[in-house]
Amino acid sequence: MLTKGLIKNIGFQVVVAMVLGAVVGALMGEQATVFAPLGTLFIQLIKMLVIPLVAVAILSGAANLGASPAAGKIGAATLAFFLGTSALAVLLALVMGQIFKPGVGVDFGSASAMFSGDYADKGALPDAVATLLGMIPTNVFQSLNEANILQILVFCMFLGIALAKQPRERAKPLVDGLNTLVDAFVWMINKVMIIAPLGVFGLMAEAIGTYGFDVLTLVLKLFVVYVAAILIFGFVVYPLLVMAFSNTPVMKYLSAMKKPQIVAFSTASSMATLPVNMETCEHDLKVTNATASFVLPLGATINMSGNAIYYGLVAIFFAQVYNIDLSVGAWAAIIVTSTLGAIGQAGVPGPSFLVVAVLLAAGIPIEGLPLLFALDRLFDMIRTSLNITGDAACAVIVDRFSPEYDPQRWNKA
Repeated sequence: MLTKGLIKNIGFQVVVAMVLGAVVGALMGEQATVFAPLGTLFIQLIKMLVIPLVAVAILSGAANLGASPAAGKIGAATLAFFLGTSALAVLLALVMGQIFKPGVGVDFGSASAMFSGDYADKGALPDAVATLLGMIPTNVFQSLNEANILQILVFCMFLGIALAKQPRERAKPLVDGLNTLVDAFVWMINKVMIIAPLGVFGLMAEAIGTYGFDVLTLVLKLFVVYVAAILIFGFVVYPLLVMAFSNTPVMKYLSAMKKPQIVAFSTASSMATLPVNMETCEHDLKVTNATASFVLPLGATINMSGNAIYYGLVAIFFAQVYNIDLSVGAWAAIIVTSTLGAIGQAGVPGPSFLVVAVLLAAGIPIEGLPLLFALDRLFDMIRTSLNITGDAACAVIVDRFSPEYDPQRWNKA
């Protein structure tokens, strides 16, 4: 009975698919790209549903929270949590980079053929004014069409709050309809997740078949330090925050996060994991629907502590490779740029060019970056698992400000 239940478990199926994909990719080499359409199909189905889900979920969450005097507290606490943990993640990365020195003794000579292309033009970060103006859509339908997540968030939060300010009897039918739409989108994505093992198999087979395992040996120490930093943040920092600022049992939190972590690891997408994370937070961690609908879509867009760790470690790594002694100003540039870059990183899988901005801000050469971009899928899978873990931690913590929050919820279990 236990074996039958395990076989039907989507998490188990995804892990098996990852292993099989890695084996097939290693055996077939570049011919394994024949399985790439399986991964492309899965990711495109997810992308098809994620944008409307985020829009409707933010609308629903803002409408449900907006009428409450606690709405401002939830919004402020959420943003403070995401900014604070991102900055803390960068600091952890820099400290571990200085202690373990992953870039010392690395010779890129054998991989010099990969060092092609000019990435400097991808490293520009807009200034504060341009960033603020860029968040405001001039045409919300164009923002939806172009999947501009930040603009969608701004508009939907504004509209959701406006709905909450309308007379209750007039707004209730529309808000109820939005809640039903959220449930419908979650149902649709859960159905798409049925083919997740096939998609993961295709993604892994293509990645391993294209790049192989050899390229990993050049940056093995960086990878090990990176994984260690991710584990510390995910299994020490976040649980400590949950323990200190919520009444949710820490072991319950860690246990409940297994399923969304597996989905995040396999898809490398915070957005694709959003419906699973919402279900976990509401049903397993007893977060109110209004808080989950507001915090989690926002977190899937702007909470990227895993990316912040990556940016900080890569900066230290290349500084050590090129034997650059970083000044206090360079350290400050890494911290600020990494934090802001992580906040602005989209929640969909793909190469992270924002690391270019971090290196340029600190005056570190970027010639070796193509080597890491070749492995970006692997790094992305790991950091996404941490990102969604932080989203759930934030939801659990700020839920105490919700008008529906029950401080005795765990005593009634």
